[in-house]
Amino acid sequence: MTVMLMTIVNNPGDWATIYALLKHAEWHGCTPTDLVFPSFLFIVGISTVLSMPARKFDKAVLEKILTRSLRIFLLGLFQNFFLEITIGSLEGVPLLLVRLVITAVVMHLLLGEYDRKRQLYVAIGLFLLMMALAYGGFEAYQDVRLPGVLQRIAIVYLLISILYLTTSTTTQVVVGLVCLLGYWALMALVPVPGIGPANFEKVTNLSAWLDSVLLPGHVWTVSKTWDPEGILSTIPAIGTGLLGVFTGQLLLTHITKHKKAIYLLAAGVAGVLLGLIWNLAFPINKTLWSSSYVVYAAGIALLVLGTLYFIIDEKGFKGAWTKPFIVFGVNPMVVFFVSGIIPRALIMLHVAQPGNTETPEITLKAWLYNHLFLPYFSEPKNASLAGAITYLLIWFAILLWFYRRRLIIRV
Repeated sequence: MTVMLMTIVNNPGDWATIYALLKHAEWHGCTPTDLVFPSFLFIVGISTVLSMPARKFDKAVLEKILTRSLRIFLLGLFQNFFLEITIGSLEGVPLLLVRLVITAVVMHLLLGEYDRKRQLYVAIGLFLLMMALAYGGFEAYQDVRLPGVLQRIAIVYLLISILYLTTSTTTQVVVGLVCLLGYWALMALVPVPGIGPANFEKVTNLSAWLDSVLLPGHVWTVSKTWDPEGILSTIPAIGTGLLGVFTGQLLLTHITKHKKAIYLLAAGVAGVLLGLIWNLAFPINKTLWSSSYVVYAAGIALLVLGTLYFIIDEKGFKGAWTKPFIVFGVNPMVVFFVSGIIPRALIMLHVAQPGNTETPEITLKAWLYNHLFLPYFSEPKNASLAGAITYLLIWFAILLWFYRRRLIIRV
């Protein structure tokens, strides 16, 4: 469900005409779209437990965790690099082809199955190469964004996996509380250097200041000075991952399925209520990844998971209705990475508009939307939504082909 909603909200037909529920909150507040990313991190925490029930930790396991974290990080980083790749004076279709070839090579290196030690060395090499491009004085890459969704997922996965395998549940609870309460204290109490008192506003908050100091020129292009997946706000994101870890541990206990469903739902209600109460002192805010947002979003995720667990696992109502969700769920990395590359590729190509003096040419992405969707809907928002749903259906067809051939791309 998370992957499907992500595909819809990340790929509207037209970014200028979107229903409010499919937009991020302007600043404080939370829409269904704001629940996608924390749900991913929550799932990362659960899957960490389910994939390592023996809790064995040695050099080989650490190497596997490091390799997986680096590969996820680099997939996200390459998405940011895609539109910055330049080869001499190439432009248009030739440049696009070069970028797609490089993308195919990167996908093989980061998603291919080969010797684990080689995977780690290749990932380290690619990381050093990208950092050299970003900080080596190359004009094309001097403003490339370094943070991102997959980058945050990779960091959180690395830390919570090591915590899960090397510490007790009590220690993990303490770490989670420190992350959430410590972040709250930093944001609410620490004055912002050169700006003034602590605050939760755009640009002037402590998290934004730290991004501007440590990542100058390498942040979100919309803001220019701070990043929604920045450095400081990754701390409470660790709390989101740990809440998933606790949920995964609950699912592995030997209590009855009925009790598990009750505990999941009760925890969900508690998370939502705590988030709403905390919101009074630390506003629910996805961009800040506020502590109230962490518990509120986890509460919603727990309510959905608890309901599904009750319906599917306890009552046994499985059937064909679950298939589309499973099809999307087993290959999330392919969907996220490639579905992000395709729109970037489409905006590289331009289509001439003869007779239009104001806009003599538009991107192929805009041309497809204007000709395949916009003419058939009186409400532009419906046309935009239709474009997103069509993209979702295309991906369903691709992933169904993968599923039927048991092709699961693992990082």
